[in-house]
Amino acid sequence: MMLDAAFFDRLSRLRLTMGHRTSMNLIGNRKSIQKGSSMEFSDFREYMPGDDIRRIDWNAYGRLDRLYVKEYMEEKEAVVSILLDTSASMDYGVKKKSELACMLAAAFSYMGLNDMDRVMLYDMGRMDLPFVAAGGKRALPRLADWLGQCPFDGTVDIEKAVKELPAKGPGVTILISDFLQETFLDEEQETAEKLLRFLNYRKQRPVFLHVLAGEELSVELTGTRNLIDMEDQSALRLTLDAGSIRTYERTLQEFLDRMRRECVKAGAFYAVCSTNTDIYQLIFQDLRMLYDI
Repeated sequence: MMLDAAFFDRLSRLRLTMGHRTSMNLIGNRKSIQKGSSMEFSDFREYMPGDDIRRIDWNAYGRLDRLYVKEYMEEKEAVVSILLDTSASMDYGVKKKSELACMLAAAFSYMGLNDMDRVMLYDMGRMDLPFVAAGGKRALPRLADWLGQCPFDGTVDIEKAVKELPAKGPGVTILISDFLQETFLDEEQETAEKLLRFLNYRKQRPVFLHVLAGEELSVELTGTRNLIDMEDQSALRLTLDAGSIRTYERTLQEFLDRMRRECVKAGAFYAVCSTNTDIYQLIFQDLRMLYDI
């Protein structure tokens, strides 16, 4: 992963928006629905025996002749779950989709760690062996090593992987994939809609990062070609002319538009991430709606 110190220094100024307030029993930098003792005021309530008398609002007592205490928001650790598609199709491209996917995973992991969130990084093909990172930026070298050892081969079942996510309270769930699976391509199966409903039920802010190679978004090949599926090795002999390329690009755009509509309808974030786009532009411009800046 070609990410330098200057890149991570800029990342440290960004903060992921959660979408839901956290409720984990761990100390971090997020405001929880639980009441605590941080300095951010939340609400008043009537005094009860045992309450800290230092929280009594004496001005309110003078006006109302009743004792009220001030409550404050407690800072808690949020969970950032990042699911990485490690299927063989992700290893395609002159600039490989797998490399961009790992850079995106590293960037969002760093943002979470920098804000003292708990980062759970999953290989979708091996959901039972997540990388768990906490404790801030010190975990970044181990996380980079884990990403560097991810094998991009075989197939993954994205829907099954998401359903296997453990329930860990509200947070952000980021899916990084090319979504080139029959269940997503077949509109009648409504796979994206089902996953979005599931994540919303789990009180997650869904983020779909649709990673595609530049060659997939803009076809430049011509002539008769033998196309080989990277996952099942099936072959298709196809003549690429202007008409067939237009049909492909129209079908691809319809697929991307449908994914975007489903995400917008569910209140999720969706973005197409091309391997031909500079990582600085992707993170700091194209995906800026993801951050509290």
